[in-house]
Amino acid sequence: MSSEYTGAVRVGGPADVRELPDLTITKIAVGPMDNNAYLLRCRSTGDLVLVDAANEPDRLLSEIGSGGLTRVVTTHQHFDHWQALAAVSAATGARLVAHPLDADALPSAVDELVTDGDRIAVGRCELEVIHLTGHTPGSIALLYNGPDRPHLITGDSLFPGGPGNTFGDADAFASLMTDLEDKVFARLPDETWVYPGHGADTTIGAERPSVPAWRARGW
Repeated sequence: MSSEYTGAVRVGGPADVRELPDLTITKIAVGPMDNNAYLLRCRSTGDLVLVDAANEPDRLLSEIGSGGLTRVVTTHQHFDHWQALAAVSAATGARLVAHPLDADALPSAVDELVTDGDRIAVGRCELEVIHLTGHTPGSIALLYNGPDRPHLITGDSLFPGGPGNTFGDADAFASLMTDLEDKVFARLPDETWVYPGHGADTTIGAERPSVPAWRARGW
Protein backbone atom coordinates (compact mmCIF):
# COMPACT_ATOMS: atom_id res chain seq x y z
CA MET A 1 0.00 0.00 0.00
CA SER A 2 1.32 3.42 -0.89
CA SER A 3 2.11 5.33 2.28
CA GLU A 4 1.65 8.62 0.46
CA TYR A 5 -2.09 8.21 -0.12
CA THR A 6 -4.21 10.58 1.97
CA GLY A 7 -7.47 10.89 0.01
CA ALA A 8 -7.09 14.68 0.00
CA VAL A 9 -8.12 15.82 -3.47
CA ARG A 10 -9.62 19.02 -4.88
CA VAL A 11 -11.50 19.89 -8.03
CA GLY A 12 -8.98 20.83 -10.71
CA GLY A 13 -6.15 19.21 -8.77
CA PRO A 14 -4.37 15.90 -9.26
CA ALA A 15 -5.84 12.53 -8.46
CA ASP A 16 -4.65 10.63 -5.40
CA VAL A 17 -3.64 7.02 -6.03
CA ARG A 18 -3.51 4.12 -3.59
CA GLU A 19 -1.45 1.17 -4.79
CA LEU A 20 -2.62 -2.06 -3.17
CA PRO A 21 -1.04 -5.43 -4.00
CA ASP A 22 -3.85 -6.46 -6.36
CA LEU A 23 -5.85 -3.27 -6.93
CA THR A 24 -5.16 0.38 -7.63
CA ILE A 25 -7.66 2.94 -6.29
CA THR A 26 -7.57 6.38 -7.92
CA LYS A 27 -9.61 9.16 -6.29
CA ILE A 28 -10.57 12.21 -8.35
CA ALA A 29 -12.58 15.30 -7.33
CA VAL A 30 -14.85 16.65 -10.07
CA GLY A 31 -17.63 19.13 -10.68
CA PRO A 32 -19.25 22.07 -8.90
CA MET A 33 -20.48 19.89 -6.02
CA ASP A 34 -16.98 18.55 -5.30
CA ASN A 35 -17.86 14.93 -6.03
CA ASN A 36 -15.42 12.07 -5.66
CA ALA A 37 -15.08 9.57 -8.49
CA TYR A 38 -13.08 6.38 -7.98
CA LEU A 39 -11.26 4.33 -10.61
CA LEU A 40 -10.45 0.78 -9.56
CA ARG A 41 -7.93 -1.13 -11.64
CA CYS A 42 -6.99 -4.79 -11.30
CA ARG A 43 -3.21 -4.91 -11.35
CA SER A 44 -3.16 -8.41 -12.88
CA THR A 45 -5.57 -7.94 -15.77
CA GLY A 46 -5.79 -4.17 -16.21
CA ASP A 47 -9.59 -4.30 -15.97
CA LEU A 48 -10.97 -0.96 -14.84
CA VAL A 49 -14.20 -0.03 -13.03
CA LEU A 50 -15.39 3.54 -12.40
CA VAL A 51 -17.50 4.30 -9.35
CA ASP A 52 -19.71 7.37 -9.92
CA ALA A 53 -19.24 9.14 -13.26
CA ALA A 54 -20.11 12.30 -11.41
CA ASN A 55 -18.96 15.12 -13.70
CA GLU A 56 -16.18 16.33 -16.01
CA PRO A 57 -16.32 13.46 -18.52
CA ASP A 58 -13.18 14.63 -20.33
CA ARG A 59 -11.23 14.49 -17.07
CA LEU A 60 -12.56 11.03 -16.27
CA LEU A 61 -11.83 9.74 -19.76
CA SER A 62 -8.29 11.09 -19.53
CA GLU A 63 -7.77 9.16 -16.29
CA ILE A 64 -9.33 6.04 -17.85
CA GLY A 65 -6.92 6.21 -20.77
CA SER A 66 -6.80 3.86 -23.72
CA GLY A 67 -7.03 0.60 -21.81
CA GLY A 68 -10.81 0.55 -21.74
CA LEU A 69 -13.43 0.57 -19.02
CA THR A 70 -15.36 -2.53 -18.00
CA ARG A 71 -18.14 -1.06 -15.83
CA VAL A 72 -19.47 2.15 -14.32
CA VAL A 73 -21.12 1.63 -10.93
CA THR A 74 -23.45 4.41 -9.74
CA THR A 75 -23.79 4.46 -5.96
CA HIS A 76 -27.17 6.21 -6.00
CA GLN A 77 -29.62 8.18 -8.11
CA HIS A 78 -28.83 11.81 -7.18
CA PHE A 79 -27.97 13.91 -10.21
CA ASP A 80 -24.55 15.06 -9.01
CA HIS A 81 -23.30 11.47 -9.13
CA TRP A 82 -24.11 10.81 -12.81
CA GLN A 83 -23.59 14.01 -14.81
CA ALA A 84 -20.83 12.33 -16.85
CA LEU A 85 -22.47 8.90 -17.07
CA ALA A 86 -23.92 9.14 -20.57
CA ALA A 87 -20.73 10.61 -22.04
CA VAL A 88 -18.42 8.08 -20.37
CA SER A 89 -20.71 5.21 -21.38
CA ALA A 90 -20.84 6.38 -25.00
CA ALA A 91 -17.08 6.82 -25.20
CA THR A 92 -16.13 3.51 -23.57
CA GLY A 93 -19.02 1.09 -24.05
CA ALA A 94 -18.77 0.22 -20.36
CA ARG A 95 -21.61 -1.69 -18.76
CA LEU A 96 -23.67 0.36 -16.31
CA VAL A 97 -24.39 -0.98 -12.83
CA ALA A 98 -26.82 0.22 -10.14
CA HIS A 99 -29.34 -0.97 -7.57
CA PRO A 100 -32.83 -1.57 -9.03
CA LEU A 101 -34.48 0.92 -6.67
CA ASP A 102 -32.39 3.77 -8.10
CA ALA A 103 -31.72 2.56 -11.64
CA ASP A 104 -34.77 4.11 -13.30
CA ALA A 105 -33.71 7.60 -12.21
CA LEU A 106 -30.39 7.39 -14.09
CA PRO A 107 -30.02 9.03 -17.53
CA SER A 108 -28.84 5.85 -19.27
CA ALA A 109 -30.22 2.31 -19.23
CA VAL A 110 -28.60 0.12 -16.60
CA ASP A 111 -27.11 -3.15 -17.86
CA GLU A 112 -26.56 -4.88 -14.51
CA LEU A 113 -28.84 -4.59 -11.50
CA VAL A 114 -27.17 -5.42 -8.18
CA THR A 115 -28.57 -5.98 -4.72
CA ASP A 116 -27.22 -6.61 -1.23
CA GLY A 117 -24.50 -9.26 -1.22
CA ASP A 118 -23.92 -9.31 -4.96
CA ARG A 119 -20.36 -9.28 -6.30
CA ILE A 120 -18.87 -7.02 -8.97
CA ALA A 121 -15.68 -8.20 -10.65
CA VAL A 122 -12.72 -5.90 -11.17
CA GLY A 123 -10.56 -8.30 -13.09
CA ARG A 124 -9.40 -10.85 -10.52
CA CYS A 125 -10.55 -8.63 -7.65
CA GLU A 126 -14.08 -8.43 -6.31
CA LEU A 127 -16.37 -5.81 -4.79
CA GLU A 128 -19.24 -6.76 -2.50
CA VAL A 129 -22.43 -4.71 -2.80
CA ILE A 130 -23.86 -3.45 0.50
CA HIS A 131 -27.36 -1.96 0.20
CA LEU A 132 -27.83 1.00 2.56
CA THR A 133 -31.38 2.36 2.43
CA GLY A 134 -31.97 5.93 3.55
CA HIS A 135 -30.08 8.59 1.60
CA THR A 136 -31.94 7.12 -1.37
CA PRO A 137 -33.89 3.85 -1.60
CA GLY A 138 -31.21 2.17 -3.71
CA SER A 139 -27.97 3.55 -2.29
CA ILE A 140 -25.10 1.08 -2.27
CA ALA A 141 -21.64 0.85 -0.79
CA LEU A 142 -18.86 -1.25 -2.31
CA LEU A 143 -16.52 -3.35 -0.16
CA TYR A 144 -13.12 -4.56 -1.27
CA ASN A 145 -11.49 -6.93 1.21
CA GLY A 146 -7.87 -6.11 0.57
CA PRO A 147 -4.95 -8.05 2.00
CA ASP A 148 -4.04 -4.98 4.06
CA ARG A 149 -7.49 -3.95 5.31
CA PRO A 150 -11.08 -3.63 4.04
CA HIS A 151 -11.76 -0.70 1.72
CA LEU A 152 -15.32 0.69 1.60
CA ILE A 153 -16.67 3.14 -0.99
CA THR A 154 -19.79 4.61 0.61
CA GLY A 155 -21.32 7.06 -1.87
CA ASP A 156 -23.36 9.52 0.19
CA SER A 157 -24.34 7.04 2.91
CA LEU A 158 -21.40 7.62 5.26
CA PHE A 159 -19.02 10.55 5.69
CA PRO A 160 -16.54 11.74 8.30
CA GLY A 161 -18.87 12.92 11.05
CA GLY A 162 -22.01 11.03 10.23
CA PRO A 163 -24.47 9.38 7.87
CA GLY A 164 -25.63 10.95 4.62
CA ASN A 165 -28.47 13.44 4.42
CA THR A 166 -31.96 11.97 4.79
CA PHE A 167 -33.66 15.33 4.24
CA GLY A 168 -35.64 15.44 7.46
CA ASP A 169 -37.29 12.06 6.85
CA ALA A 170 -37.21 10.30 10.23
CA ASP A 171 -37.99 6.89 8.76
CA ALA A 172 -35.24 7.22 6.15
CA PHE A 173 -32.77 8.27 8.83
CA ALA A 174 -33.71 5.34 11.05
CA SER A 175 -33.32 2.97 8.10
CA LEU A 176 -29.91 4.33 7.17
CA MET A 177 -28.65 4.21 10.74
CA THR A 178 -29.86 0.63 11.17
CA ASP A 179 -28.20 -0.45 7.94
CA LEU A 180 -24.96 1.30 8.86
CA GLU A 181 -24.93 -0.21 12.33
CA ASP A 182 -25.82 -3.74 11.18
CA LYS A 183 -24.03 -3.99 7.84
CA VAL A 184 -21.01 -1.74 8.36
CA PHE A 185 -20.08 -1.00 11.98
CA ALA A 186 -21.05 -4.40 13.40
CA ARG A 187 -19.18 -6.19 10.67
CA LEU A 188 -16.09 -4.22 9.67
CA PRO A 189 -12.95 -3.63 11.74
CA ASP A 190 -11.69 -0.24 12.83
CA GLU A 191 -8.95 -0.15 10.21
CA THR A 192 -11.49 -0.23 7.36
CA TRP A 193 -10.79 2.72 5.08
CA VAL A 194 -13.87 4.71 4.02
CA TYR A 195 -14.01 6.51 0.67
CA PRO A 196 -17.08 8.82 0.59
CA GLY A 197 -18.88 10.50 -2.29
CA HIS A 198 -17.63 13.97 -1.32
CA GLY A 199 -14.72 15.28 0.68
CA ALA A 200 -12.12 13.61 2.85
CA ASP A 201 -11.72 9.93 3.63
CA THR A 202 -12.08 8.42 7.09
CA THR A 203 -11.95 5.04 8.83
CA ILE A 204 -14.54 2.95 10.61
CA GLY A 205 -12.52 3.28 13.80
CA ALA A 206 -12.55 7.07 13.63
CA GLU A 207 -16.34 7.13 13.27
CA ARG A 208 -17.41 4.23 15.50
CA PRO A 209 -17.42 6.13 18.84
CA SER A 210 -19.89 8.67 17.41
CA VAL A 211 -22.54 6.20 16.22
CA PRO A 212 -24.73 6.44 19.37
CA ALA A 213 -24.64 10.24 19.18
CA TRP A 214 -25.70 10.19 15.53
CA ARG A 215 -28.65 7.97 16.39
CA ALA A 216 -29.61 10.26 19.28
CA ARG A 217 -29.40 13.51 17.33
CA GLY A 218 -31.66 12.14 14.56
CA TRP A 219 -29.75 13.37 11.52
